[in-house]
Amino acid sequence: MPVTNDILRTWRRPRAVMRDLLDQGRREDRAIMFLMVSCVLIFVAQWPRLRRVADGYEPSPWPPEMNFEGMMTYTFFSAVIILPLFMYGVAALSHLIAKLFGGKGSWFGARLALFWTLLAMSPLFLFYGLVRGLIGPGTQAALVGGVGAVVFLFIWVQSLREAESRS
Repeated sequence: MPVTNDILRTWRRPRAVMRDLLDQGRREDRAIMFLMVSCVLIFVAQWPRLRRVADGYEPSPWPPEMNFEGMMTYTFFSAVIILPLFMYGVAALSHLIAKLFGGKGSWFGARLALFWTLLAMSPLFLFYGLVRGLIGPGTQAALVGGVGAVVFLFIWVQSLREAESRS
């Protein structure tokens, strides 16, 4: 089944999709692909906001001499190099916390749950990037970000529950 269909299914039934992914066996290559594609899409989602900052439409957190290309370079490094390493740590921590609550899953299951959730959230990441780029910071961006955070936590917790229910 195409990944796009699984992403749509995840928004309705995250545990069923995670069950299907786990039934395909332990495939680290697939898990890392989910993570890396997610990180690249998170980077792409930053482009409209960075353009807005570079054009002076909102205050810049960057040094005054930083141009758009410099902002893109640092954002790429953060999203595609640092974020995947951080996500491995978050997945490990989530597995340890699940163990405290009786989880029987594996390290791989915890990684897959987090990495798949990131990929499943990519349409909302891209939408949030458009809102920040076209409208800027404000109520709309906060609303989209808040809804995104709630949906992310829901999908991740449901996926992790499924992954940790297996021994």
